[in-house]
Amino acid sequence: MPQTGPSHGGNEPTIVDVAAMAGVSIRTVSRVLNQSPKVNRETRARIQVAIDALNFRPSLRARALAKGRSFLIGLVHNDRNALVLDSVQRGVGREATRRGYEVICHSVPVGDPGAADDVLGFARRARVDGLVVMPPVSDMVGLPDALKGDHVPAVAISAVPIRGYGAVLLSRERQAAGDVARHLIGLGHRRIAMITGPQDMISAIERRAGFVEALAEVGAAPAAEMEGDYSLAAGVAAANSLLAASPAPTAIFAANDIMAAGVLKVAAERGIAVPAALSVVGFDGSIVAEMLTPALTTVARPFGAMAEMATRHLIDLIEGAPLSELTSPMLSIVPAQSTAAPG
Repeated sequence: MPQTGPSHGGNEPTIVDVAAMAGVSIRTVSRVLNQSPKVNRETRARIQVAIDALNFRPSLRARALAKGRSFLIGLVHNDRNALVLDSVQRGVGREATRRGYEVICHSVPVGDPGAADDVLGFARRARVDGLVVMPPVSDMVGLPDALKGDHVPAVAISAVPIRGYGAVLLSRERQAAGDVARHLIGLGHRRIAMITGPQDMISAIERRAGFVEALAEVGAAPAAEMEGDYSLAAGVAAANSLLAASPAPTAIFAANDIMAAGVLKVAAERGIAVPAALSVVGFDGSIVAEMLTPALTTVARPFGAMAEMATRHLIDLIEGAPLSELTSPMLSIVPAQSTAAPG
């Protein structure tokens, strides 16, 4: 029977209040909230009016019980760059909130023998409905099969195709790093050095490969290479070594914006004018690029949009909705004040 009279007494409105205002049973309201086709259009509209009038928000726990799901999405990562992680979290959160899900983040000890078990343990404890898996976690050998064996839907972001995930959104790092080399060559640079990321990470390997391959297209090679760990200290150490050489490079490509900031720092300390005497390029397109002086030429990688897209696909996968093709966004060079023709 329809419920009568609001019951919340100044507290948060409940499903009982919605049923009373709409003049229907609690079961009918529940069906509407759970998108059941068993409610006619007129009744559905009346219930929606009551929901809006009361500003009713269904309990996540109640929805979970009704649907047999937790309405939780897990984001697993191993990114120490707070700027990158913030953008990713916001992207996942935007789509999750829009679809009625909450997000739980978990940092994975990549490189540890038990890293895959760590991911599985998190998924079980948190009872997530699925995972968005960021690199370098997504690149761990055996993880896709382990998740599939545990029936955990997962969508990954990676610089290379990977079998086993529900879907993989490609971040075309190799192509973008090649574009950096072509950009510097087009400006007239020939003594071009690179500070790579850790060469046990697929994304860092892809960036180096793309850069080296593009130089080889014109019969060139890096003037020098230093390996970094994506930290400011690594950028500073590598730049001190590279800029002490004779002849010094006229351009340096650092594999992320933080290390590129280290290069600009060392150049300023050594009195090397940028871009008149040295061009510098970063990678990521983070807000750091705009904060530096001179502003940093970088590769824009749309973390937020990629994370949002991966989350949309994951929730469609969880809900059994028709799946659209995952279209990888372009990574593009954003020219700024830190690059110019060699002086």
